[in-house]
Amino acid sequence: MVDHLTAVEALKADPALSGLRRSLEAYYGDPAREAAMDAFYAPFLHPADLVFDIGAHVGDRLGSFRRLGARVVAVEPQPLCARALRALYAGDPQVIVVEAACGARSDPVRLHVNSANPTISTASPQFIAAAAGADGWAHETWDAEVEVAGTTLDRLVAAHGVPAFAKIDVEGFEEAVLAGLTRPLPALSFEFTTIAREPARRCLDRLTGLGFTRFNVALGDEMALALPEWLPAAEVTAYLGALPHEANSGDVYCRFRSA
Repeated sequence: MVDHLTAVEALKADPALSGLRRSLEAYYGDPAREAAMDAFYAPFLHPADLVFDIGAHVGDRLGSFRRLGARVVAVEPQPLCARALRALYAGDPQVIVVEAACGARSDPVRLHVNSANPTISTASPQFIAAAAGADGWAHETWDAEVEVAGTTLDRLVAAHGVPAFAKIDVEGFEEAVLAGLTRPLPALSFEFTTIAREPARRCLDRLTGLGFTRFNVALGDEMALALPEWLPAAEVTAYLGALPHEANSGDVYCRFRSA
């Protein structure tokens, strides 16, 4: 298996990957952050479990899943990010990189790329419209488009099996991802933002219809649940609606009723 820090330095030195340098510097080489992430995700999976990392970007969460012993299917539509993931996990048979956008159907997807900040590239025009003029977002520019292959959660399950956990972080396209899932999973998370809260409500409605009953929230990049107990969807929806704009983003964690 490739040494991650050595691989990260090689990626940072590659001029073709200059747009990823900030992410690579932020997400690798911080043992305290990695330990906190591992402790946070440990209750969601066991060694040898399967995890789907939907929107893997440069793989910091993927790294945590692997340290915990999970097998990982990493889904990432951005060609440069997929290239970085393959370099970071070269020779690791427990990681499969799928270069595609997960959505409601397996049709090709139009991806809007933010070259200066690839972590917020998105397949959602609605997300870009919500960011326009919003405090903290007005400087962001989606300056390129690329057509990428599409897939769905159902297709991934058919190909690889049912994951114990799925992480979904796709910058406003979460609702489309969940539309491509027609069966429950033991647990999953999806990202939300305060610039567009209604999609999170619809995601919660979708998951409730699939049988998920318990929900919690992590704010920003904090490796801790914000709520003292797991709550029904309606209470989490109210919590998200009351967050100040400055909270910016976070993830909703969801458990199936029997999990």
